[in-house]
Formats: sequence, C-alpha cells, structure tokens
Amino acid sequence: MPKAKQSKRRKKFDYNTDRKKLKKKFIKKAKPRIEHTQIRNAWDDNKSTARNLQDMGLSLDPNRALPIKKQALLGAGKDDCRPVHLITKPYILSKLQEEASLQEEDSKTLSSDLIEYVQHMIREHKDNYKAMARDEKNYYQDTPKQIKRKINEYKRCHPQHYEAFISSLAAPEAMDQ
Repeated sequence: MPKAKQSKRRKKFDYNTDRKKLKKKFIKKAKPRIEHTQIRNAWDDNKSTARNLQDMGLSLDPNRALPIKKQALLGAGKDDCRPVHLITKPYILSKLQEEASLQEEDSKTLSSDLIEYVQHMIREHKDNYKAMARDEKNYYQDTPKQIKRKINEYKRCHPQHYEAFISSLAAPEAMDQ
C-alpha cells in the first residue's frame, strides 16, 4: 500500500512563528500554575505529582485514600495493612485546614432597582402578595410567588436594611394614632 503524499513532503522552516513563544506556551501547558501559595512554595519539581501531594498529606486519588470496603464472606475478614505514608510537610495540611475553617462571607447583593421595588411593594401592600402582583409598578408582571421570593431574598441579603425599613414604616403609624 503506498504512503500518503504528505509524509514524503520535505519539512520547511516556518519563519512566521515565534519559536520562543511556542516553547513558553508548551512549558506553561506542561506545568500549570498552582494557585495556593503554600503548596506552590513546597512543590518539588523533581518529584511526581503523587509524591508531592503525599509528602504534604494530601491525596491524588480520593478513591484510593478512602476506599469502599467490600463485605467479607462469613467471617473471612482480612486486615487491610497498607503502608502508612510519612507526611514530611504537615504545615501545608494545617494551613489548608485553617483556611477551610474560616467562614465565608455572603457577598451576594441586590441591585438598587430591585431594593427600591421591594420596598415600594412592602410599603404599599404589607404582606398581600396578590395585590403586589396587580400593582402598576410590577413592570415585569411577577407572580405573587416571584414577588415573595424577591422579598425573602432582600431579607436574606440585607437584614439590617430590612429591619430599619420595617421600623421606619411602623414609626409614622404610631404617631398618627
């Protein structure tokens, strides 16, 4: 069977490609940047990925770290004696645990238009969601459940603002009586 025509063709140098940039691109793909600073500093390029992670007390394969134990047949249980690996860099494990224990702040916020919309609906209709759905400011024709969901979102994202708003609504009513 004859060879394909392309394989006989002579290789030509491409003057339009920057070989230095190509090399950098391949190196970058081969060794991706590690985001965590502690892991990046402790990483040893001469060791394999599995060995590096093992030295830090981490696992490359979670299925091997925590295997699913199969039930033994009628008391024929064998003790699984796998070698325990020595952790040479425990400070990384403690640093990761410390970072994981920090509570993450809720960074979600609502747009000023939505806050204004919700405040208008509460001001005009209190808890009557059906009346809110028929309100003329309901431009997007939200259903009562959608409006209720938006109000609950406002309560969750801005609890202090909501409490201040409700207290400001209650104050003028007390003055009228």
